[in-house]
Amino acid sequence: MATDYDAPRKTDDEQSEDSIEELKARRHEKNSGKVDEDEVEAAESFELPGADLSHEELAVQVVPKKSDEFTCSSCFLVHHRSQLASEKNGRLICQDCAY
Repeated sequence: MATDYDAPRKTDDEQSEDSIEELKARRHEKNSGKVDEDEVEAAESFELPGADLSHEELAVQVVPKKSDEFTCSSCFLVHHRSQLASEKNGRLICQDCAY
């Protein structure tokens, strides 16, 4: 949208004198691009935390930890031995949690 910077500007008093009809027209122009959405349809697509997932079945293959991997005592993720940052009192810490 082009702006004519040479055009005379309205003062605060002149701006407050805008008619109600003009203000209503501007409001409708700004809202014309919005799409009305059915709230019920929108709410049905959201899944709340703690929802009953007992009917769901997971299809994930669990692979046992290998001899060259360790479980971080801080984040509890399994990492390769190359990611080991420290070992204190039998607690293994990965490089991500060490910093």
